[in-house]
Amino acid sequence: MSYDHVRKKLVSGEIIVLDGGTGTDIQRRGVAMSGETWCAEANLTHADVVRSVHDDYIAAGADVITANTFASSALLFNHLGRDADVPRVDSAALRAAKAAAYGKPVAVAGSMSTMRPMTNGSDRNQLTVTWPEEDARRLFRAKAAALRDAGADFIMMELLRDTDYAIWASEAALEVGLPVWIGLSCERGEDGALYGWGRPDCAFDRIASSLAALRPDVMSIMHTSPNDTGEAINILKKYWGGPIGTYPESGYFKSPDWVFVDVITPGDLVDKTREWQQQGATIFGGCCGIGPSHIEALSEAFKL
Repeated sequence: MSYDHVRKKLVSGEIIVLDGGTGTDIQRRGVAMSGETWCAEANLTHADVVRSVHDDYIAAGADVITANTFASSALLFNHLGRDADVPRVDSAALRAAKAAAYGKPVAVAGSMSTMRPMTNGSDRNQLTVTWPEEDARRLFRAKAAALRDAGADFIMMELLRDTDYAIWASEAALEVGLPVWIGLSCERGEDGALYGWGRPDCAFDRIASSLAALRPDVMSIMHTSPNDTGEAINILKKYWGGPIGTYPESGYFKSPDWVFVDVITPGDLVDKTREWQQQGATIFGGCCGIGPSHIEALSEAFKL
């Protein structure tokens, strides 16, 4: 399905329902996660499972599904010496997503992240692994082009948490000519203020202002605790007057596995989402740890 269906909803202010966590639902279905590339290899080794995740989210009422391309990060694969594998992994991911969406009023997003090597047993990126800006921009451009060439309807920038790599990656995505949605992630610091997820050196207010200035189609608060999402929306609204999405996480990452604890029930997610709707959000879904039953509850509660 082309992006036109989603664009019309954006223009009219209709509710758009996203899917939930793709990588975590692949894990939940029994696929072992890689210590180096998390869920990326599943596109090549378990295409049937990847397809089944998309099928279930569509059946639950999602208007948008996101291909399993978050973990095929240009930075991560470059660190592993696997630049040439990114288009191959992404093509497999888009094939599965587009097959699931074929003939249905569902748009397919290609996820793009700034994920770096992870610290085993943690949810932290290894921030000591860095790239010169010129090299990072080149890698991001190649990733964005791979998503476009594989048939993504638009690019979903996800877990953006800083004012360096997030800017470079988003500008690269905007260059390839597809619509771009930007997803911001934050967490609360020791001083009680919000900072970029895993980037205590980056105040969330500055992240929001810097990325809003790029003028994407949509900005979202994603992979963020439901308890922090409302405050993050208020900060974002200081700089952004366009469509706003929310898709929180539930549980935590202990690399390479997602730990499904402190689970937000579908009813809990609906209740929190009603609060975010009052703040002006119109695009709702879930991130890691959120599954098809949550999306079904959102669809029943919010879609006309």
